[in-house]
Amino acid sequence: MKIGLLREWKKPADKRVALTPDQCVQFLNKFPEVDLVVEESLDRTFPDKAYTKLEIAVAKDISDCDVLFGIKEVPIEKLIPNKTYCFFSHTIKQQAYNRDLLQAILEKNITLIDYETLTWSEGGRILGFGKWAGIAGAYNAFLTWGKKTNQFSLPPAYETDDYEESIRLLSELNLHKTRIVFTGNGRVAAGIREVLEQMKLKECSPQEFVSQPPRSAHFTQLTSWDLYHRKDGGPWDIQHFYENHEDYCCEFDNFLSHADILINGMYWEDSMPPLFNVQDTKQSNFAIKVIADITCDVEGSVPITMEATNIYNPTFGWSKSEQKQVAPFGEDTIDIMAVTNLPTELPKNASEEFGTLLLKYVLPLVVNGDKSSILKRATITSGGALTKNYQYLTDFVNG
Repeated sequence: MKIGLLREWKKPADKRVALTPDQCVQFLNKFPEVDLVVEESLDRTFPDKAYTKLEIAVAKDISDCDVLFGIKEVPIEKLIPNKTYCFFSHTIKQQAYNRDLLQAILEKNITLIDYETLTWSEGGRILGFGKWAGIAGAYNAFLTWGKKTNQFSLPPAYETDDYEESIRLLSELNLHKTRIVFTGNGRVAAGIREVLEQMKLKECSPQEFVSQPPRSAHFTQLTSWDLYHRKDGGPWDIQHFYENHEDYCCEFDNFLSHADILINGMYWEDSMPPLFNVQDTKQSNFAIKVIADITCDVEGSVPITMEATNIYNPTFGWSKSEQKQVAPFGEDTIDIMAVTNLPTELPKNASEEFGTLLLKYVLPLVVNGDKSSILKRATITSGGALTKNYQYLTDFVNG
């Protein structure tokens, strides 16, 4: 078996990689019978020489590999027929912008294993960059707040390219009585919380957040239980909520007048009510001035997220008076950070954690066999067709 590590083709460049140089050495020590090659890249956070220095093969042509590991979507013209690919395809929710990609994968007889669908038998994802999206998103929230208020200036996280340095910079800030609310309870929320706790900000309950005047910078976390309530007054049940979104209303309006910064890390589907309505931003009691929308569903849970942005141009403004998207940092703007590829701001840290999980839980299945059917459950296409678990994508593929 020969395994290849793909270069990333996204623009702006995504600098992450599935395995770091040191992790490649660990892999070859563990599986000496497997060949491993790294595709040449000028953009990767670990340069080619970092691999060759450790005697890891680097090549321009990796078409002789059996299994190819990347991070983001592979451009259609770069897909090699009859191979097995592992990457985030962003197709399982029928994302229209990747329909052509899924069609090409089927036409080229590619076996596609999507990281997003790699789960334990009892549920729960094995791989993901959610925590690093939360960390980078929280950092960007304060970077945007500094620009908005002219109180301080932070360098972009991709310039520091170091988690510890980013946390040091944040910990030195004087946020006075800034009020922060963040949403979610998954990996993204865990990353947000890690940053806020490292900054040693005071945490309070949602009830305290809206009832007590601020004495210092503080934050609260809002989970689905805090945000959504049954219209019929019935008891909260998480399973009922996920199966019956239309039976619930959102009560985030209770926090609109009490928060300066919203960091949005919640899971969201089109059937769920948004956190607020567009017209709410006209109201004088809409106090939020900065939104870091890590969830980043365009016109989704944050209805004024009008577009996805990138790390080099992360922020746009929403004019409260004109009710439209404008340049950021105006007198009446709500400034929105909606970067879609946040983990690439800290590519070394993100790659190291991802590679650790890949090396421990996934690669042994690729080499030794998938006895627990983890790879089988995550395989979207095989033999030129959608697999059983993903037949629901048939109409999507057919347009």
